[in-house]
Amino acid sequence: MCGRFTLRTSGQLFFPEMPLLENQVPVLPRFNIAPTQEITCIYSDPRARMTRQANYRWGLIPPWAKDLGIGSRMINARSETLDSKPSFKQAFRTRRCLIPMDGYYEWLQTQDGKQPFLIEPALGGVQFMAGLWEENRRVDSDQTIRSCTIITTSANAKTSYVHHRMPVFLQDSDRMAWLDPLDHDLGKLKELLKPAAEDLLRLTRVSSHVNNPRNDDSKCVLPLE
Repeated sequence: MCGRFTLRTSGQLFFPEMPLLENQVPVLPRFNIAPTQEITCIYSDPRARMTRQANYRWGLIPPWAKDLGIGSRMINARSETLDSKPSFKQAFRTRRCLIPMDGYYEWLQTQDGKQPFLIEPALGGVQFMAGLWEENRRVDSDQTIRSCTIITTSANAKTSYVHHRMPVFLQDSDRMAWLDPLDHDLGKLKELLKPAAEDLLRLTRVSSHVNNPRNDDSKCVLPLE
């Protein structure tokens, strides 16, 4: 799964292949992003023929839900069942998004307790996780709540040492196809949701400072001595 991640890169450094991106919102460095917080999402607006950026609540809240708390149980969506789960299948058809990140955390159970690892791009920079987004008008009649989830798949050999699932990282050539809400070839889209190449990521042991989601500072990503 993916329950915490980082986006330490700020500004527009991670959108070079999306020249039509509009409505950019300020992106401040984050070191310990946790569920229910607002996270950066990129989606396509077919009416304006533009790619847009917005901040959505992490933890998908389906349109039919009446309780905000359901989002805490939907921070991830399994790639294998996107087209069959009622909570995700409509979003998979028309509301796909990209979620930029430059690292995520997993915890390995050891004899001394859970050891956190930072898993980040081996060459640095930002990668894009595949996601879904939804809007809900039933939880709060006064406003529309937009939320999102991160899609996961089986871990590759390198990261399975820590956890058996990992986020889906879309390749450069697949990102715009994933964002296209008019593309309803779900079988072809599911083929994009595969484990990352073995050389894409590196793992680093970090301190238990990251365990507390209130800690959102550079100490979270420091290698454990």
